[in-house]
Amino acid sequence: MGLHPVSRLPLPQLTFDNEFFWTSGADGVLRIQECGDCKALIHPPQPVCRYCHSHKMGVREVSGRAALSAFTVNHRFSIPGLPAPYVVAQVAVEEDPRVRLTTNIIDCDPDDLELGQVVEVVFEQNDDVWLPLFKPTSELETAPLPDDEIAPQEFTKFVRPMLTAEKFEDAAAITGIGASKLGRRLMVSPLSLTIEASEAAIADAGLTLADIDGLSTYPAIDAMGMGEGGVTALEGALGIRPTWINGGMDTFGPGGSVIAAVMAVATGMARHVLCFRTLWEATFNQLMKEGRVSPPGGARVNNWQAPFGATSAAHTLALNAQRHFHRYGTTKETLGWIALNQRANAALNPTAIYRDPISMADYLAARPITTPFGLYDCDVPCDGAVAVVVSAVDAAVDAPKRPVYFEAVGTQIIERTDWDQTTLTHEPQVLGQAAHLWTRTSLRPADVDVAELYDGFTFNCLSWLEALGFCGIGEAKDFLDGGTAIARDGAIPLNTHGGQLSHGRTHGMGLIYEAVSQLRGEAGERQVDDARVAVVSSGGLTPSGVMLLRTEA
Repeated sequence: MGLHPVSRLPLPQLTFDNEFFWTSGADGVLRIQECGDCKALIHPPQPVCRYCHSHKMGVREVSGRAALSAFTVNHRFSIPGLPAPYVVAQVAVEEDPRVRLTTNIIDCDPDDLELGQVVEVVFEQNDDVWLPLFKPTSELETAPLPDDEIAPQEFTKFVRPMLTAEKFEDAAAITGIGASKLGRRLMVSPLSLTIEASEAAIADAGLTLADIDGLSTYPAIDAMGMGEGGVTALEGALGIRPTWINGGMDTFGPGGSVIAAVMAVATGMARHVLCFRTLWEATFNQLMKEGRVSPPGGARVNNWQAPFGATSAAHTLALNAQRHFHRYGTTKETLGWIALNQRANAALNPTAIYRDPISMADYLAARPITTPFGLYDCDVPCDGAVAVVVSAVDAAVDAPKRPVYFEAVGTQIIERTDWDQTTLTHEPQVLGQAAHLWTRTSLRPADVDVAELYDGFTFNCLSWLEALGFCGIGEAKDFLDGGTAIARDGAIPLNTHGGQLSHGRTHGMGLIYEAVSQLRGEAGERQVDDARVAVVSSGGLTPSGVMLLRTEA
């Protein structure tokens, strides 16, 4: 133990539930919450045991030994008191490997680390918090890696059957799409982008503002360039007076606004719902550099990852990617074929932010972000808005453009939602939702003509490809090799507009826009021949959703 020379920020917010954990290091003993009945260790702490549902919760002293279950070497991000590079890791607690702690590995060369290595706790005091860090044991021991709570191939066994013969998806169609200008640091009001996209989508559907009786968005906040302020801001500007509204982050991924809109139409709450998503991250970051805006939050956070410098989704996904590499032989080149495919498609899209071609050599030589991810594994922060109009099917027949119909959605949460306690080898919140989708349709992966799959990072795409069955679990290395299978003339054309890796980060709504463009036959040079069925995924890590769209009623 010892006092760190510069206190880390942020530090965890101490609460009634977690104070025992964050202050355990005062006497050098690691403590984890324990169920008094089934003796399972529970982390993060909860009022009830997730395994036997007992309310008899206590605290157990543990050995402080754990198996190294994943790690990534962070190069891009730093926090006060923890300059890059540093190792972000997950370790499986010896007494109950279902409990995995996000931490840092210290006192070793990262090149010497191996999965399964036994590590032991070392506490670092910062103010009134003792952060549990870990270092390899002097004996260089190894231990078995933790098991999946549900094996990747087993998710279908946990999907609940349909409750009714009729599907709510059949009640609605997409009648309009619209997008604002898209770019880096546009330096304009985010609400102006929302309005630009919304007016375009409404006109595309052959409607007027007076026809819109529903508004739906994600995430409905205006922080860090993540939105314009949601339904409240747009209604205040347009005066639509909706009969139904929806907004929030606890939904089926960023595209959850569209799935919710279908349900609103199916239940008769609305006839034409305007769904919208706006980001202005590039401008926000520039304004922060100029000192004109301040990031939210403070020195204390209610977060189990951030105090260890795991401040980005990149860190979590990098840990899962490393485990996928280890288990299935996936390589960095495997991810590279996704990045190259997206850039090749973007070259044919005049609205894409990055259109210059890149080679595998360019990809491999790009500056590291957090291993195994480099610059081209990460999507492009930008400014822009996308809007979609969801209408009742009887109204859709009168739309000026070909309606795009909803065949099925996948939304079921099967695995844990805590980022470091969840699925080991794939992006969390992907396998369950994909399994759910295929139980709501007679169509199969071979029937899909285009796949617009969420790609905040290359590994998102790989996870969705395997989860949806375009290749087997663990078979992405062979499936993606050479990039031919995912090219526009390949087995499953992927992210035909350039994806978020090259077109720009629009949080899944840009993927829906592209799917509709393809199914309408309006994609220009990048058009896939005779595209009639499209799958669109939205999100991951947080609860996500996936939609199967088709051209025929």
